[in-house]
Amino acid sequence: MNKTIRRSTLILPVNIRRFVEKAYARGADAIVFDLEDAIPAAEKASARKLVKDALPLAARGGAEVLVRVNNTPALLDADVDAAVHPGLDGLTLPKAESAEQLRSLDANIARLERERGIAPGHVKLSLIVETPRGLLKVEEIASACERVVTMSVGPEDYCLELGVEPSADGFELQYPVARLVTVCKALGIQATGILGSIAEFRDLAAFEAAAVRARKLGCEGAGCIHPDQVAVLNRVFSPAPDKVEYARRVLEAFEDGLKRGTASVNLDGKMVDIPIYRRAQVVFERARAIAELDRRKAEALARFA
Repeated sequence: MNKTIRRSTLILPVNIRRFVEKAYARGADAIVFDLEDAIPAAEKASARKLVKDALPLAARGGAEVLVRVNNTPALLDADVDAAVHPGLDGLTLPKAESAEQLRSLDANIARLERERGIAPGHVKLSLIVETPRGLLKVEEIASACERVVTMSVGPEDYCLELGVEPSADGFELQYPVARLVTVCKALGIQATGILGSIAEFRDLAAFEAAAVRARKLGCEGAGCIHPDQVAVLNRVFSPAPDKVEYARRVLEAFEDGLKRGTASVNLDGKMVDIPIYRRAQVVFERARAIAELDRRKAEALARFA
């Protein structure tokens, strides 16, 4: 089962040096160096040359480090070759539509891992579904490769394919996100994303509302394009302290009941049975995993204070 914790994924262009140098201190769970939309066509070849040296810079804060590649025949192989080096944790593949392509990409990554001294299977994949064609094949794509750890719907491109403007409430994204979440939950993959646009990064209230809507559908994290959005995502996709405390009390009460021979107990006037207990386990375990991740990030940052 996938245990990836990526509440926040900060996406930034690899060819802007000041962004690269500061990325480690932004508090994101993952950092993605972009070779796709943020890089003009004329700059892509030169941007590739920057990736290898950028990897250790971003890793200084304890975040995972990924590279978003171009999913076009003319660019993909060169992007992958430039990205897969020691220090890379994953690739982000946009416009995912083909299980066959995923299997080919898996083989290419495995070859580069062998050649470059990277542990087999270390480089994971994050897939972005951005077309109706990709959504129709989402289960096939998700199960094509064991490297896949996160999947999301790309709101801007998906709306473009639908021929609609992104709405304030993300209504047009409810079906694709819900379908993707269902597939991800069945396969043990972390579903990520928001029900809305990430483009208006100054409106943090609207961004938070979009993240909350996605969380209510089952998403566990999201991408962002501005450092100010990172704290929002870390908060939204972490269990609230009162929820964690209640989960602790549920676990304690239920387990005490089991010792007394009952699998149904009363807590604060409400029945706690096996489904409630299991839900509390999920909340408590996620809170524990997040606390451990935050501890590791804090220790990494302290070394550069």
